[in-house]
Order: sequence, then structure tokens, then C-alpha cells
Amino acid sequence: MLSSTITTKGQITIPKDIRNILNIGKGDRIEFLVDTNGSVTILPVTTDIKALKGLVPKPKKYVSLADMKNAIRDQGGRS
Repeated sequence: MLSSTITTKGQITIPKDIRNILNIGKGDRIEFLVDTNGSVTILPVTTDIKALKGLVPKPKKYVSLADMKNAIRDQGGRS
């Protein structure tokens, strides 16, 4: 069984074996899920950037930077 000690700031170090299993490292985020029995599950909240490919469709027409600035200005944004 792997364990960690809680610091005075409420922080822990996740053991290397667990980090490897979750495929997480420095800067990655994790999520804590608590079930009705009080058990806690730790899940990585990281996604490979390649998984996002195709999520947003390509625009039907080209939009220039000037067009974008004009649209922002027309909607009351800063220029």
C-alpha cells in the first residue's frame, strides 16, 4: 500500500507509482470524486492535445484580422 503525509498546508506528494499509473506530472490537474461511502477516487483531468483535433469545425469562409477587429468594435468591445 502506498501512502503520503499531509503537510501543514494540507498538501501531499502523490507517490511516483501512482503518478505513473495516472500518467500525470508537474502542472497536470487531478479531480477528486467522493462516493456515498466516503471513498475518494482520484482522476487525471488532462487530455492529449491531439484528442481535441476536429472538435471545432473549420470556418466556411476566411475571416481576416481586420474583419475580426471590426466585429469586436461593432459589438462594443475595445479596439
